[in-house]
Amino acid sequence: MSACEIELAGERVLLLAQKALYWPRERLLAVADIHFGKAASFRALGVPVPAGTTAENLAALDALLAAHDVAHIVFLGDFLHARAAHAAATVRAMLAWRARHPAPRLTLVRGNHDLRAGDPSALLAMRVVDEPYTIAPFSFCHHPDLPAPGHVLAGHVHPAYRLASGRDSVRLPCFLSGAARTILPSFGAFTGGHGVRPEAGERVYVVAGDAVLFVGKLAAGT
Repeated sequence: MSACEIELAGERVLLLAQKALYWPRERLLAVADIHFGKAASFRALGVPVPAGTTAENLAALDALLAAHDVAHIVFLGDFLHARAAHAAATVRAMLAWRARHPAPRLTLVRGNHDLRAGDPSALLAMRVVDEPYTIAPFSFCHHPDLPAPGHVLAGHVHPAYRLASGRDSVRLPCFLSGAARTILPSFGAFTGGHGVRPEAGERVYVVAGDAVLFVGKLAAGT
């Protein structure tokens, strides 16, 4: 899969087609809105949704760790969707993944779903913090509009952008990046997307299959 290299706050970062961000200087991978346990929560309510999303999410993390030199993974909130994510089978799968990857530091910046679901198992050896969590020049957050000392990297919105050509259109997950913040697409396999309209000066990078493509920058005053 290809990546799109951009500069944020004077730092070189990669926007990855797997819907994550990699900061090479710190060997840091940022992942937003993985929502472990969301499908299980729906099934518990009698909604017929596919199983296997936990395994799919963990396999996607496996692929990222195989492709990049990662020393630190920062989850930008909503790691767990609800208390159903504490089910024994889900926890076993997470612990098996952690056993395969014991070296990287894990940090979770609590999101709104994490506050309801509770912190992940202590056996994951994951540091859990409140937003903003700052490693200059970036502030890692869940909510993109939170006041923070650095350039905000956040999730929460699950941004998607509609590309249109004549009568045809498609909505794709996207990175939305401006002077003060960059919003990552949701990483989880069962999370959906929310259509966004860029603000003045914001750049849109859509995830299209195996590529991240620059769509454009909204001019001030438009």
